[in-house]
Parts: sequence; structure tokens; C-alpha cells
Amino acid sequence: MSGFTNAVILLRIPFSVFLMPVFWFALLNVAINTDTALDALWVFAIVHLLVYPASNGFNSYFDKDEGSIGGLEKPPAVSKNLLWLIYLFDFLSVALSAFVDIKFGIAIVGYMLVSKAYSWPPIRLKKYPLLSTLSVVVFQGAFMYFAVQLGISHQLDFSLDNCLLALVASLFLAGSYPITQIYQHREDQQRGDQTLSLKLGLKGTFIFSGFAFALASILLALTLYHSHKLALLGVFALFMLPVLFYFNQWFRRVANDASAANFSSTMTMNKLSSVCTSLAFVVMKVMGLFLY
Repeated sequence: MSGFTNAVILLRIPFSVFLMPVFWFALLNVAINTDTALDALWVFAIVHLLVYPASNGFNSYFDKDEGSIGGLEKPPAVSKNLLWLIYLFDFLSVALSAFVDIKFGIAIVGYMLVSKAYSWPPIRLKKYPLLSTLSVVVFQGAFMYFAVQLGISHQLDFSLDNCLLALVASLFLAGSYPITQIYQHREDQQRGDQTLSLKLGLKGTFIFSGFAFALASILLALTLYHSHKLALLGVFALFMLPVLFYFNQWFRRVANDASAANFSSTMTMNKLSSVCTSLAFVVMKVMGLFLY
């Protein structure tokens, strides 16, 4: 029983919720009504309770981490139980997503393949700083943004504004992804994984993440202006204040003491960023229903 319990823990389902801002962001350009609300719930559950956990588990199975990983300070030992649980979650992901929309199901299969290539030893994109970053930024960002919309509205919207927002989603991922690696430099180096954060160093990781976040924010402002929804930008700015404050304070601490780039601070940054951005996008969606 302990082996199965450990396998469930290694799926890191709570950590998957840190990726929910992309879902809420995708809703900004999707009509939510009685016809689409149920599909929205299905899409959220499939992506966050099945697809992402299976990806987390697959990564853990091949990495066999002994140090802290995203969402787990002391990960348990890996066993075959984890692999069987991953297969079950993969099967349910494909079956349920195809039930919602066959095109959405195909998109989920595409995401699953790339996510497994990230850790699978014969390919292991994680060894290559640019390829691994691109795979995460593109597929957890713009690709999942379009996939969520496809699952809910059953169509793809390639209008200029929607494509720009998809790019914004990827830029936000570009800002957050290197930060999640900042406390794992020693273990990644020992394993031969040349992550972007390892290449950039501590200071470089913060600068890169800050630049990507700033670029995403500017592009979001321009897109909202182009779509005549600039009033929503104030909501986003308000909810980002705690994130920016913590980011700057943490950067200063790391600049003075490298040990501050630790698991606890990284998880605090992830939680704060996820909650604040999710709340921002939810409030923006609600305000948009009344204003536009």
C-alpha cells in the first residue's frame, strides 16, 4: 500500500494546479454559457487532474530525484506502481478528452508526447537548455491555451488578438519556468541536465524571468488596447503587485546570499504567482462580461 501511496504523491497533483493560470487566461476569449460551462469543467479536470499529474509522474519516474522537486521537498522512492498509475492517467486523459471533443483529444495526445520527450532517456529534452525551455514555453503556454479553447468552444480562433494572447501565455511561461529550476542547479548538473537556469546562473535567471514577464505584460497591454478592453489592464496590474514585490525582495536576498535560492522560496514564488495571476484572469473575465 505504501508503494501505491508514494506513487500518488509523486503525481504531484497539487503542484499541477500551479499551471492553472493558462486555463483561466484562455477563458478571456471564450464565451462561457450553459452550453460551454460543462465542457469547461471537463477540460479543467482533464488537464489539471490527469494530464499534468501524469507528466509530473513520468518526469519523477525517470529522474528518480533524491532532492527537492516542484511541490515535494522530500520526494518518496520511485517504484513500478508509479509507472502503472501514469498509464492509467494517460488512458483516462485521452479517453475523456476525446469524449469532450475528438480534436481536443488529439491535442492532448500531442501535449502528452512532448511532455514525455522532456524526460524520456532516449530523447530527454531536459538535457538541452533551449529545446527544453521551448518545449515547456510553447506547449504549456500557447499550445495549451489553444487546446483549452478548442475543448470548450470546439473551434480554433486564429484571430490576431487571440494569437497575441497565446503568445502572451508563452511569455508568462518563459518568465516562470527558469525560476522553478533555480534551486536544483547542483542536482541537474550532477545528472547532466543543462537547464536554462543552470546556464543563466542565479542572477541571470532572475533577469531573464523579469524581462520575459515585462515583455508579456507589455504585449498584454497592447492586445487589450487593440481589442478595446484596456480597462481590464488595471485589474491585472493590481493583482501582480504582490508577485512583483516578492520577486524583487527574493532577488535582493539571493544577490546577498545564494542559499536564498532554495526550495521554500521557490514554492512560495510559484504559489503566489499562480494564485494572483489566476485571480486576475478570473476577475478580468467577470468584468469583461459586464463591460463588453
